[in-house]
Amino acid sequence: MRVAGLGLDARIVEILKGQGIEELYPPQTDAIGPALLGENLVLAIPTASGKSLVAYLAILASVLRGGKALYIVPLRALAAEKYEDLKEFEQLGMKVGVSVGDYDSVDPTLEKFDVIVATSERADSLLRHRTNWLQQLTVVVADEVHLINDADRGPTLEITLAKLRQVNPKAQVLALSATIKNSDQLAKWLEAEHVKSEWRPVPLKEGVYHDGLIHFVDKSITEIKAGEDAISGLVADIMSTGGQALVFVNTRRSTEALAKVVGSRIRHDLDEKKKDHLKKVAESLSAAQDEPTSMGARLARCIENGAAFHNAGLTNPQRAIVEKEFRKGRLACIVATPTLAAGINLPARRVIVRDLNRFDVNFGLAPIPVLEVKQMCGRAGRPRYDKYGEAILFAKDIDEVDELMEDYFLSEPEAIESKLGSEPALRMHVLASVATGHVGTEEDLLAFFNRTFFASAGDVYTIHGKIREVLDFLEKEEFINRHDGFLKPTFFGKRTSDLYIDPLSAVKMRDTLRKPRDDPIFHLWSICTTPDMPKLYLRRGDYAWVEQKIEEAEFTFPIEDYDFFLAEVKTAALLDDWTAERTEEEVTKKFGIGPATRVQYGVKEELLELISLRGVGRVRGRALHQRGFKSLRDLQKANPNDLARIPAIGPNLAKKIKEQVGVPIERGALEGQAGLGDFA
Repeated sequence: MRVAGLGLDARIVEILKGQGIEELYPPQTDAIGPALLGENLVLAIPTASGKSLVAYLAILASVLRGGKALYIVPLRALAAEKYEDLKEFEQLGMKVGVSVGDYDSVDPTLEKFDVIVATSERADSLLRHRTNWLQQLTVVVADEVHLINDADRGPTLEITLAKLRQVNPKAQVLALSATIKNSDQLAKWLEAEHVKSEWRPVPLKEGVYHDGLIHFVDKSITEIKAGEDAISGLVADIMSTGGQALVFVNTRRSTEALAKVVGSRIRHDLDEKKKDHLKKVAESLSAAQDEPTSMGARLARCIENGAAFHNAGLTNPQRAIVEKEFRKGRLACIVATPTLAAGINLPARRVIVRDLNRFDVNFGLAPIPVLEVKQMCGRAGRPRYDKYGEAILFAKDIDEVDELMEDYFLSEPEAIESKLGSEPALRMHVLASVATGHVGTEEDLLAFFNRTFFASAGDVYTIHGKIREVLDFLEKEEFINRHDGFLKPTFFGKRTSDLYIDPLSAVKMRDTLRKPRDDPIFHLWSICTTPDMPKLYLRRGDYAWVEQKIEEAEFTFPIEDYDFFLAEVKTAALLDDWTAERTEEEVTKKFGIGPATRVQYGVKEELLELISLRGVGRVRGRALHQRGFKSLRDLQKANPNDLARIPAIGPNLAKKIKEQVGVPIERGALEGQAGLGDFA
């Protein structure tokens, strides 16, 4: 079906033509009718088969009629991608916004946008704050809706969709999903049309690698020249045909280690033009982070060699650089954790899934589900660039080749299940329903939960029993008041809901604050006892120093699980060391962790004013403080050249600091500024 024949605004047709889109794929053809007519739709098709375009066209059709749209995604990185896609249509006169920020706030500026892209957590928080424009929505898109199956993100996505459908029953809902076993069940829950297909725009060859050979499902076999290691050989092989590779491994540390190995092998195969370009990218990478980190330095070295790693420890600008260079074809390989498979548009000719197991807190090493592996494999094959894509798994021995083919390539993905029944999820979302005034009685609450996917696929009486148990807990711990079936939140309950934390976390912190102790390690430990705080694992060498820390802190109360207690104290010690401004190298070595981006400050109190400035973090803040610049007032009075001479600052940042404290500097006024660009 041709786009020009859909009856769309002629300007939309022209924009799509400029993007090379003039015809719809078969699954898009099946879905476009209900989408443009404003009907609810579940579209379950493989990765890169064009789900997003169907959603975009439904949004455009509605917004041009005066409607308003919300596009819900699971990840911030995916929000940025969808935002950029939809911005292409602003020339039609509509405004596109993105909201992925603080859950404890309302953003009044969002009302002026016609299309808002948000993560599911942000959408849920907007519902909690009873944002008025949500009732004006005419279209709601839920991207990667199969993530309802995810224990962390799933309950919030499910509750958000259930609430939006309740407060705004006339809004069209488009749920975009990978191919799953029970997408028809999702369609029934959402009262939606159901379009399911296995069609792909680029044929996918699936195979298993063992001992220098790829055994494909179609019985063909390809020999790979062995390099120093199998992965490097597979990457070099696809490079020789002009292709790129995506490699999936199960830990952040593995992404770094493997990218380093692959880069050292393939750098000799890069042409001089690419080498020169990647060297410049590597040199400028420091400009993409407020504070120089060892991870940034390691990433720069990998990029220079034509490979890169991609994990949750990278800053958003670092991730953007990696993704841009890969899309432009200048990076030959990205080694990533499976998060990259969750919808971000980064296809490659060859996808290699090295690790088929990952660590689970409850089960130890556990197999990755078929659905997730198919999501990763679905990244293989770039529409309009590749005639085929290859997805390759790794077998430990020859007997495992057939086993992996059967388990992952010849099997249907698992059915998805609601994870809303877990205690933490129910605690959070039952409290939120009461605290925000979404429900006022026990009857209302049960009726609302009857509208969830959890209830549509389960035993209602069991569900009601679980909800009443949660209400008992919330009443006992003073989050809500219950009287004659009416439910009212307390101040404690409202604040807990606003902060988006598990009520059990709030209880633990409240009870700790009631104890007459004021030593920082004790309060840091109390935070680390909460279910919201991930715990560090103990290595063999950790026991002695952690137990010494416990002795020094004089913890003298009964401990239920001693090993778990040790893990909590180790985690608290990490926070304590970070806020004492231990160096990144000291902290990563002592605690056996890789650097990431989760701790916002990590400074002593005396630096808080300085690090309020953009571009100034713990290292630069300390450098300024040591030179006598201890406040914003000191910086207002400072000679800009004195600031520029501080090695961690340099001319460019000195100029930006002076502008932020209200003393702008004329261009070129700083000594030695010329030629430094953004590398300071």
